[in-house]
Amino acid sequence: MPYRIAGVDVHKKMLAVVIADVEVDGAYEFVRRRVGTSPSELRGLAEWLVAQEVDEVVMESTAQYWRPVWETLERDWQPSRRPPGGRLHLAQAQSNQGARGRKRDFPDAERLVKRLVADELTLSFVPDPEQRLWRTVVRRKLQVTSNRVQLQNRLESLLEEAHLKLSSLVSDLLGASARRILQAVADGETSPARLAALASQRLRATPEQLSDALGACTTLHPVYRRLLGLTLEELRVLEDHLDQLDQELARLLRAHQAGVQRLAEVPGLGGG
Repeated sequence: MPYRIAGVDVHKKMLAVVIADVEVDGAYEFVRRRVGTSPSELRGLAEWLVAQEVDEVVMESTAQYWRPVWETLERDWQPSRRPPGGRLHLAQAQSNQGARGRKRDFPDAERLVKRLVADELTLSFVPDPEQRLWRTVVRRKLQVTSNRVQLQNRLESLLEEAHLKLSSLVSDLLGASARRILQAVADGETSPARLAALASQRLRATPEQLSDALGACTTLHPVYRRLLGLTLEELRVLEDHLDQLDQELARLLRAHQAGVQRLAEVPGLGGG
């Protein structure tokens, strides 16, 4: 019985797909087809692989463009037999480089098949769809957290330019005391003493030190106040997004947490 493997060279708008029977003697004879990457064309690819009785598929991890191809085949393509190593494989692009690193579409797809059979590819682990969703949410949370750090750096730069030396006295510019003071500055407060009074009593800086650091508020240009207000507004948006992402991740994990709890209550399986 023939054993067919498909190689897919992935591009943004096009796939170069080849199929070969890898159990024949001698050189492989490849069937070639160019396929678009729209949803309907990817479903058509899955149908074609079924019609060609393909048993395994290997593709390159090109940027993010491999994801819709993988997810469509994962959902719509069911081979007649399941290979021991799995039916879908994601190869790291570096392990499939041609001579001098050149990209040549169909030859690259054919090389994927040959190197998979020869066990010469570096394959990536691809988690199941639910775990990929977890990763997407966590990745987004890391990006938003990084944006928050960058915003804090921009805020300190803005305050230094405006001669407001608050960061010299307050360890956390995004803490409660600093926010109350900065919001009052953005809203138009000009009295350093009234601004200093907004600080928490737990703050090590004295009211006199704070008043001195905020002395530029008496003559602060309105543009700085508006820029400060925009920065604080952006901060609130980022923190709202972080809160929503935490809630989203909690919803995704809730079913599994319940399962772990039930296992913990089973005699002999719990931690007690």
